[in-house]
Amino acid sequence: MAELDPLEKAEVYRWPIALGVLAALAVLLYFLQPILTPFVLGGLIGYLGDPLVDRLERKGMQRTLGVVLVFILFSAIIIVALLVALPMLLHQLDALVAKVPDIYRWLTQDLVPWLQQRFDLPDRQLPKIDWSGQLADNWQSVGKFTARSLMQITGSGAGLLLSLANLALVPVVAFYLMRDWDILVRLSLDILPIAWQDKAAELVAESDEVVGAFLRGQFLVMCSLGIVYSVGLWLVGVQLAMLLGIIAGLASIVPYLGFIVGVIASCIVAYAQFGDWTVLLWVGLVFGVGQAIESMVLTPVLVGDRIGLHPVAVIFALMAGGQIAGFVGVVLALPVAAVVMVFLRHAMHHYRSSDLYGRD
Repeated sequence: MAELDPLEKAEVYRWPIALGVLAALAVLLYFLQPILTPFVLGGLIGYLGDPLVDRLERKGMQRTLGVVLVFILFSAIIIVALLVALPMLLHQLDALVAKVPDIYRWLTQDLVPWLQQRFDLPDRQLPKIDWSGQLADNWQSVGKFTARSLMQITGSGAGLLLSLANLALVPVVAFYLMRDWDILVRLSLDILPIAWQDKAAELVAESDEVVGAFLRGQFLVMCSLGIVYSVGLWLVGVQLAMLLGIIAGLASIVPYLGFIVGVIASCIVAYAQFGDWTVLLWVGLVFGVGQAIESMVLTPVLVGDRIGLHPVAVIFALMAGGQIAGFVGVVLALPVAAVVMVFLRHAMHHYRSSDLYGRD
């Protein structure tokens, strides 16, 4: 058997080494998952801010100064959201907890009997619940529930300090990654074998377009829909307008899920509040307008058709990420899935142009 020349040997050993490095990185990330949250969140903020910094740099501004300006902008948005939106959201959560007995009473006394009579279903009743005792024991107020949850998460004073330290690391990591993002990408490509660098740069550019379209575009779509739904429900007079709008906006990460969840939840709350079927028409109009704006304006302009992720793939990626790595996995699930789809498209193109696929 003829001995391979050095170039052929390098080609034979290149793929096993690359796969081994990827496997080692995956195992390392899995075991480091408990400490990755600040780095993942910081990397996400850095990635979102990098295009703005690049634009300021192209206009002649120093990159560090551009990073400072973008960082101040992001910080101002977060502070305004915390000072304005968070108190309103907590107030509406308290109102929602107070309405749970009324909603459950409506379900048991109105909706379920109507459905049983309409569709000739067995006459069975939902169990009676002492909501006053349940709410006093478990919720009572959002503030006490939040405090109890924080105590369970931190567990001790040392745990609280560790949580605060992780939170403080997020802006630090975001600042340095935003400043050195292009340098880190270039150094990462230089590590690869020279024969792979051109193709890897092409794949990275395509992956960046797909992930950027999703993270930046879909995030803006979700925020826009949340605002549209909240304002529309507020105009209708629904008391929990902001809470329902935020839920529907967040659920719109999966196509049409936000519309379905928002309509059902808003109709239940609106009918429990007004006791009039005509208000459901106005709720449906609000979500119909929001869906039309998303389909005709928001998604084509902000996202386009570059993601290529089926709704079932989105749901599976989110659930798989949460199962594998918890919160970090949920944050990374869709960007990783989008990059995998890019590589799969190229792999399928390579396979269909090969002799293995086309040979008789």
